[in-house]
Amino acid sequence: MLNKYPLWKTLMVALVVALGALYAAPNLYGEDPAVQVSGLRGVEASAETLATIKSTLQQENIEFANIELENGQVLTRFKNTEAQLKARDVLDDALGRQYSIALNLTPQTPEWLAAIGGTPMKLGLDLSGGVSFLMEVNMSEAINKAKVGMVGDFRGDLINEKIRYQTVKEVNDDIVVIFRKVEDLEAAQSLFKKNYRDLVLAADEDTLTLTAKMTDEKLKEIREYALQQNITIIRNRVNELGVAEPLVQRQGKKHIVIELPGVQDTAKAKEILNATATIEFRLVDTEGDLNQALNGRVPANAILLRDKNGQPTLLKKRVMLTGDHITDAKSGFDEYSRPQVNISLDSAGGSKMSNGTKSNVGKPMATVFIEYKPTDKRDGEGNIIFEKVEEIISVATIQSRLGKTFRITGASSPAEAHNLALLLRAGALIAPITIVEERTVGPTLGAENVKLGFQAIVLGFALVFIFMIIYYKAFGVVANFALGANLVLIVGIMSLIPGATLTLPGMAGIVLTVGMAVDANVLIFERIREEIREGKTIQQAIHQGYESAFSTIIDANITTLIAALILFAVGTGPVKGFAVTLSIGIITSMFTSVVGSRTIVNAIWGGKRLKKLSI
Repeated sequence: MLNKYPLWKTLMVALVVALGALYAAPNLYGEDPAVQVSGLRGVEASAETLATIKSTLQQENIEFANIELENGQVLTRFKNTEAQLKARDVLDDALGRQYSIALNLTPQTPEWLAAIGGTPMKLGLDLSGGVSFLMEVNMSEAINKAKVGMVGDFRGDLINEKIRYQTVKEVNDDIVVIFRKVEDLEAAQSLFKKNYRDLVLAADEDTLTLTAKMTDEKLKEIREYALQQNITIIRNRVNELGVAEPLVQRQGKKHIVIELPGVQDTAKAKEILNATATIEFRLVDTEGDLNQALNGRVPANAILLRDKNGQPTLLKKRVMLTGDHITDAKSGFDEYSRPQVNISLDSAGGSKMSNGTKSNVGKPMATVFIEYKPTDKRDGEGNIIFEKVEEIISVATIQSRLGKTFRITGASSPAEAHNLALLLRAGALIAPITIVEERTVGPTLGAENVKLGFQAIVLGFALVFIFMIIYYKAFGVVANFALGANLVLIVGIMSLIPGATLTLPGMAGIVLTVGMAVDANVLIFERIREEIREGKTIQQAIHQGYESAFSTIIDANITTLIAALILFAVGTGPVKGFAVTLSIGIITSMFTSVVGSRTIVNAIWGGKRLKKLSI
């Protein structure tokens, strides 16, 4: 029988549209202004923190809709932004610098819907408001760190191969190794040629020196690695602290663009992003005199550092390992139920740690947290000069020779172990970064953009709806149902895709897909009219109209989809936002315009003897 779908196919189409409507539903519930409190380094938000927040708000007569503790963060919802802003100021004074207090917009999605993965679409900076930063990576510091690492590698290789040397040091942009014998110089040159193919080596037998210089390719590799690693770590750091899901993009040779949609508190966002920290592992200098060091007489091979409580410790100047080799860090408990941090290293880090600890079992090792704070000064190359601040965050005894995995003990509490793991897991920046440009889009402007974009979509739909009903009558109503289902599916899919963000250009993409979706139905309906004029029966005309127009619709949509995918691949920012909604809209429009509209047509007119058709 012509134009008659089996029941299962009709139910399948209805199920797809229903699922789309289900996952699009969270966008109808709106958002609550909220204040999010997260513990900073060494501190964790707890039930006690929640009680403090609750009592503080009650004392100040600030009404809140809900307050809850989840994943080490306290989230307080408010009924209006006025109460939210007042609460932020009050809590900032009450909790002090141990906590990060950020303004957020929290979805009002019901628990049952959130439990099945229902979340509203993420809105871009231009729609939700938020902050955008342009950050600069200090490439000079990245190269300096690479040279320091090479000095340590050279020493380790020479010691392992039992090649005697006098000294290894940096001289300008080169690394110079001085030997006592020509035989040692030649052996070292042969060893380094094998191990370091990206270095240019020059030996001088008269002065017994071996000079190593990095090639242009090696310098380019260091810069690329520093930029990519910093991008990854910035994303991890913001995600770990729960402020927002950042949009992080590379710009040029040494800049990173960071967009934090929905973040209203610029100061807190800057505080988190400016935490340009690294981690280093050093041996404690147990032979040096701490009292003399405190009086200013620090041994040449040692440095004096303090922990967060101001307790001084004398450390070896040589760095055993830097944090950029850490691949994972998790807090837990040892066999005696004491808090510990389990650390995993990459292969190069595991080798360095093994070599560094094999002769130091039983000695204390310190984990040093290093933060680079930007100053107002710049060097000769235009790079920002940073002030280096170092702090000991953990001292633990080396129990055995360490490798790719080891543990740090000595944390005073599970909270301290958890926060140490967070810092280690968030990563160590290869080079310090600083904010060189800041842009803020207020929530009011973002709301205005949403309003205008929504009006454009509604107006576009309304004009198309009216035209289709006037021109195609009952079949026009079918096309309008398909258009509505198309919009629902676009919103549902955008809400489901992790990382998909709706921007103002994305709204333009949705409006464009409206025209493209109705164009498919116009092709089908015009072909049906043509078949009827040629004397075909109603059922034959409907069947032939859908069958004949299908190939034309597929060809037209595939070529547009290819163009959208190219835009997504090579475009950035607004172009990507447009390409995402256009690509999704093309796929859903092919489904709703062809499969969806035909399902409705078959259900109403299919398999019946008709003499007239309302088209």
